[in-house]
Amino acid sequence: MIVLGIESSCDETGVALYDTNRGLLAHALYSQIDLHALYGGVVPELASRDHIQRLLPLTNDVISKAGIQLSDINGVSYTSGPGLAGALMAGALMARSLAWSLDVPALGVHHMEGHLLAPMLEPNPPPYPFVCLLVSGGHTLLVRVDGIGQYRVLGESIDDAAGEAFDKTAKMMGLPYPGGPHLAKLAEKGDAKAVSLPRPMMDRPGLDFSFSGLKTAAITRYKLDDKPSDEDLAASFESAVVDTLLGKCARAMKQESLNRLVISGGVSANQHLRAEAGKLCKKLNGEVYYPRLEFCTDNGAMIALAGAFRLQAGEREALGVKIQPRWSLESLPAL
Repeated sequence: MIVLGIESSCDETGVALYDTNRGLLAHALYSQIDLHALYGGVVPELASRDHIQRLLPLTNDVISKAGIQLSDINGVSYTSGPGLAGALMAGALMARSLAWSLDVPALGVHHMEGHLLAPMLEPNPPPYPFVCLLVSGGHTLLVRVDGIGQYRVLGESIDDAAGEAFDKTAKMMGLPYPGGPHLAKLAEKGDAKAVSLPRPMMDRPGLDFSFSGLKTAAITRYKLDDKPSDEDLAASFESAVVDTLLGKCARAMKQESLNRLVISGGVSANQHLRAEAGKLCKKLNGEVYYPRLEFCTDNGAMIALAGAFRLQAGEREALGVKIQPRWSLESLPAL
């Protein structure tokens, strides 16, 4: 079964083709970073309009790269939520129209399920069950995964997501948009022990996260007359975020009696996080899995994969366009 996947939840337009027999055939991605950089953040209306302009050329591109015909597509999957309503609608309308014209099924995919399953695109995918840390600009979740659709949220951020805290702190430090990757690059030159910053909610039981206070603490230090160097502050902030994320991961793995950890989402590309996660899992006699770097951020491949799993299992939706800007991961049906 060949499935076309469309991702348009925020500021990246992704399209991919996944074959349930041969794997990923082709994918293409267009980032709107330059479009939104002038405003220092994503402008929803501009994002929606740009998705409309990019979707058809990207679709033609992946079909050409895959060496197939449009008529060879057996199903279409698209990001139905969570995300920006207008951006989601752009992808949903494209997907539904294409599926209707080809007389093939279309299926809305949960954006975070796409991220969660992205490591399944790798040659050595993680076996079930495992604990998954979904960490991005908009979400920070710890999830127990026993199979596709068998998800139990163990903890989540009660305020800023980890990636959001990275971006906001970087913006206050005057770093270019998007700030998170620039802050991580700056941190490579700094001393992570130079600035004392909190590890939020690690002094109490539970698996929820909170990064708003850490962000405020870092920004406060930046504004002091005797502020540390930008490199030291960046390194100390990054270390505090990573320590907090992995401290909760270790707690979740112990609670669930599991030694396999999956880390997905945009922040999973952070090299310090990957290095420390490797040390943690070695200490716990466990294993850690990630998607390749190009599939950490939003992309069409993860949506094509998630859609292919569900369409192949017989899941179908009634004709119509449905988006869900807010959507619980635990509400998904198990396969």
